[in-house]
Amino acid sequence: MSLKKKLVIAYSGGLDTSYCAVSLSKEYDVHAVSVNTGGFTQNEINSIEENAYKMGVSTYKNINAVPSFYQKVIKYLVFGNVLKNNTYPLSVSAERIIQAIEIVEYAKSIGAEFIAHGSTGAGNDQVRFDMIFQTLAPQIEIITPIRDKKLSRQEEIDYLKANGIDMSWEKAKYSVNKGLWGTSVGGQETLTSEKPLPGEAYPSQLKNEGEEKVTLTFEKGEFVALNGVKSESYKNIELLNKIASAFAIGRDIHVGDTIVGIKGRVGFEAAAALITIKAHHLLEKHTLTKWQLQHKEYLASFYGMHLHEGQYLDPVMRNIEAFLQSSQENVSGDVTVSLRPYHFSLDGIVSKHDLMNAKFGSYGEETKGWTPDEAKGFIKIIGNQNKIYQQVNS
Repeated sequence: MSLKKKLVIAYSGGLDTSYCAVSLSKEYDVHAVSVNTGGFTQNEINSIEENAYKMGVSTYKNINAVPSFYQKVIKYLVFGNVLKNNTYPLSVSAERIIQAIEIVEYAKSIGAEFIAHGSTGAGNDQVRFDMIFQTLAPQIEIITPIRDKKLSRQEEIDYLKANGIDMSWEKAKYSVNKGLWGTSVGGQETLTSEKPLPGEAYPSQLKNEGEEKVTLTFEKGEFVALNGVKSESYKNIELLNKIASAFAIGRDIHVGDTIVGIKGRVGFEAAAALITIKAHHLLEKHTLTKWQLQHKEYLASFYGMHLHEGQYLDPVMRNIEAFLQSSQENVSGDVTVSLRPYHFSLDGIVSKHDLMNAKFGSYGEETKGWTPDEAKGFIKIIGNQNKIYQQVNS
């Protein structure tokens, strides 16, 4: 029986976490865990497990968190039509929160006294992981060798080789992080302000040259069917992404403010996320009132920002989620989308809750719910505030 104290490591199989696993195994009883939020195939999981044991860990566990990722986070990002800086669907930052929660819960379940992760001191992930760990398990000590020792990539490679781990650690030209809600792509170009990512940097390449129409069905804001076939929402997202990525849809570069106060730039590919959000938003435009749409917009913006900043566990997030959930009561119907190479367009919606109802009038054409005299009286009264201000101050 090992006398070493238990430590859980967030293990991705990359250089940083491999260094952590090897070095920490000398002092701790290391248990490696990776959390699948949509980015792993079974072959990849098998390969990560095989490598983890080469690094000296006692056990390896892969947690399938795709369903909970949808239920706890993605659902509300759709309800809120959340795009950070009107661009980015929070692909990576959203999944880091769920990964941190799953890891700390696993650590508590096996009685671990320590949790380790391979974040550096220069990025957002260190904040997200540490905040979740500290909040949910303040009794567990956090260990971060890469951050604390300020290790260079070459120093990590040299250490692993010296300990008999001689694997191919050549850094790929592009860093790719794939998940259910999108794939981030970082490279030399994204470290500049002016250079675009080349087309070949994106994981999905153009395969379909024509046009294809798809129909997304929503019930109370949730994506419940694709082309008339019902399934769990996260499965519909996976299928839509497979269809749309063949058109190379969803590519863009996001520029934003990091948690640590510097500007960051990253490429991403998120076909299903962007189509789902835009289709859902169109349905909302037809089914929600003017004031529902207005108040949803700023609350959703706060929700996305707090999520990005690692504030998921703050109770205000549950308050906003309750509002977003309530707003979706009548957001049901079908949205038709046309897919073409590199872009998509929204064709229209069909919903029994459509407020664009001809029996009340047709915009710019005819009135059925009020008389011309009523319109003139309405205009006169609604203009009172401006008339009074101008006359008093002229």
